[in-house]
Amino acid sequence: MALRLPPLYAILDTAVARARGWEPVPLARALLAGGARLLQIRAKDLASGPFLDLCETVVRLAEPHEAMVVVNDRADLARLAGAAGVHVGQDDLPVAAARRLVGPHALVGLSTHDEAQVAAGARADASYLAVGPVFETATKDTGLEAVGLGLVRHAVAHGGGKPVVAIGGITLARAADVVAAGASAAVISDLLATGDPEARAREYVLLLERIDSSGAGP
Repeated sequence: MALRLPPLYAILDTAVARARGWEPVPLARALLAGGARLLQIRAKDLASGPFLDLCETVVRLAEPHEAMVVVNDRADLARLAGAAGVHVGQDDLPVAAARRLVGPHALVGLSTHDEAQVAAGARADASYLAVGPVFETATKDTGLEAVGLGLVRHAVAHGGGKPVVAIGGITLARAADVVAAGASAAVISDLLATGDPEARAREYVLLLERIDSSGAGP
């Protein structure tokens, strides 16, 4: 059966969370309670030990919700924590190396930023392709220009049948267009925009699942 990702891909960035007054574990609880069923942990500011502790805690929190947890960059920590998988960028471990660490059945996501990278990702042993930044974003200084929904649609059409995740500058107002283009919506800072991430996650889930189930797409 082909892999199908939830329409909301919540990203818990520890630096962004703390800048908004949230510790990572309470934020993970709130997002899961709000209906997030795919959660990535990004912790550029943590050393390996605390990062592993956080991953193990969030994996345990996710289990009653039957939610998947993906670890950004660190395939070793993903495996040690029993996470669903790892997400790597163009400058991180190659997909094949990450796959060797996490195993044949784990998720391995790959960030892509142009058509050539999408084509390479389609050939690689990646589980899904992330495309971005779709819109202008202040969350992560990538040095990359916004690629727009055109590259998202290209990845859906030419990504080898892999699920596509759109990331970068996605808000509740823009998320519907992302899902209508055939991708899941990866959201970071906008989940914290109202000060109530549980309610905000629930807003996303209700909106995006309705669009996803309607069959809207490219």
